[in-house]
Amino acid sequence: MTNASGGGETIAKAYAWYALFLLSLINVINYLDRNIIFALFEPIKRDLSLTDTQLGWLGSAYVVVYALAAIPMGVLADLKSRRAVIATGVTVWSAFTAVAGLTRTFWQLFFCRAMVGVGEASYTPASQSLIADYFPGKGRAFALGIFWGGLAMGGVLGIWLGGELESLYGWRVAFMAVGIPGIILAVLASQLKDPSRARAVRSLRENIRQLEFTAARLTRATWPTWSSGIVGGIAAYFLDRHTPATSDMDAAVFSIVIGIGLTLNVVLWVRADRTKPPVTASGVGGRSARVEDFLHAGRVVLRTPTLIWLFIAGALISFAMNGLVGWSPSYMQRELWLTPQLAGRTVGLWGLLAAVLGTVFGGRLADHLAERWSGGRILVGAAGFLIGAPLAIWLLMVRDLDLFIPLFFVTIFFFTWYHGPMTAAIFDVVPAAVGASVIGAYVFFTHIAGTAIALPLVGFLSDEVSLRFAMMVLPASAFAGGAIALVALRTARRDAERAHRATGEWEIPS
Repeated sequence: MTNASGGGETIAKAYAWYALFLLSLINVINYLDRNIIFALFEPIKRDLSLTDTQLGWLGSAYVVVYALAAIPMGVLADLKSRRAVIATGVTVWSAFTAVAGLTRTFWQLFFCRAMVGVGEASYTPASQSLIADYFPGKGRAFALGIFWGGLAMGGVLGIWLGGELESLYGWRVAFMAVGIPGIILAVLASQLKDPSRARAVRSLRENIRQLEFTAARLTRATWPTWSSGIVGGIAAYFLDRHTPATSDMDAAVFSIVIGIGLTLNVVLWVRADRTKPPVTASGVGGRSARVEDFLHAGRVVLRTPTLIWLFIAGALISFAMNGLVGWSPSYMQRELWLTPQLAGRTVGLWGLLAAVLGTVFGGRLADHLAERWSGGRILVGAAGFLIGAPLAIWLLMVRDLDLFIPLFFVTIFFFTWYHGPMTAAIFDVVPAAVGASVIGAYVFFTHIAGTAIALPLVGFLSDEVSLRFAMMVLPASAFAGGAIALVALRTARRDAERAHRATGEWEIPS
């Protein structure tokens, strides 16, 4: 039996594995829906007459919103029904992925991709928090490694399937087709048992209703975000009409203005909740626990040196990984002269195999070392990039497809070691009660400081110099991230001991 902390249900081991399988399958769809656009960059560029910088902004549209929404959604998952957060998020991102196939302009597609970020931000912190409860202790890195295998599997399947569907039906149908499965999986996720929160199982509709969203309440609560979207849209429209066709100032201004609006939204939420009276013993009429957990998660990060180093390393790794994933199909089409279909097949077949082997091997190796040494998980995650980055540089210098494929396979194998170990290392050094909130903070920081910059920056450098030159910055960032992660080895044991004293979850190895 799997007995989670927190005083909830006792979950049978078989059910824990079923839940892990379902959540991992949803994560495959998650990254498939994210990454399919990268396989469609070239036909979208032709049809909508876009620059590489604009393509980069399309890739970053969901990233920025995803990162900004990750913290409040992580806190919401800690306090409300995690099943409700997961089911709602899957529904939202699936719907807007399908709607992207109906778009006719850059800005319509930009908006749909941004809304995909809202849905996916709801899923990642809540699902990882559930898995951490299903698999407490030494098997956690392996379980999270399986879950994060969805990143690699879904990522390469999105590129593979996108190339196949585009060649048969066009890029619009490709978006529509991959959006449908998520709706079905959302219903199944809404029925999952919560191992630390014993509550009655609710229907999908009841779970969504539990989040207390109404049109009027949502409009009032998010006015800085939607009003900044209107202002940014007007400014971008004006710039689009009065600047050269090759200018990307319109996309940049829109992103900056809506970013300011989202930031103001968070500040207003904090101020509003701080005006409420303190929590009473009965828990009635108290100050919002949402803000309490938000602030506590922030204090946990700032007072835990291991987390600071892992956050910085994660931003550099996110910059490299997402930049490589996003621009590899275009690179293969331009530098190796492959069709979108053949590029998708190459990335899909070899990338999928390497990613599965890499995530499973990395998770197993990390758990094995962690039984003997508290820094084992961090070491495994960092080693993958220290070994893989030089291989990635060699990969970008190759023009022969027969050499490119094995180099690509080995590079992806090493680069995917880190998924389970790095996430497990974070859970190892934080109290379980704020695990989802801290993961939300991690997602926010790494995506804002890493992914959101990588995609448009590579596009800009490609427009100015060449795509080959632009992509060389990515393995350099991966190597730096791996090196910085090693610094966290100095504080990992001490921080894990402090978290252990707070929760008493598992014995820390020497």
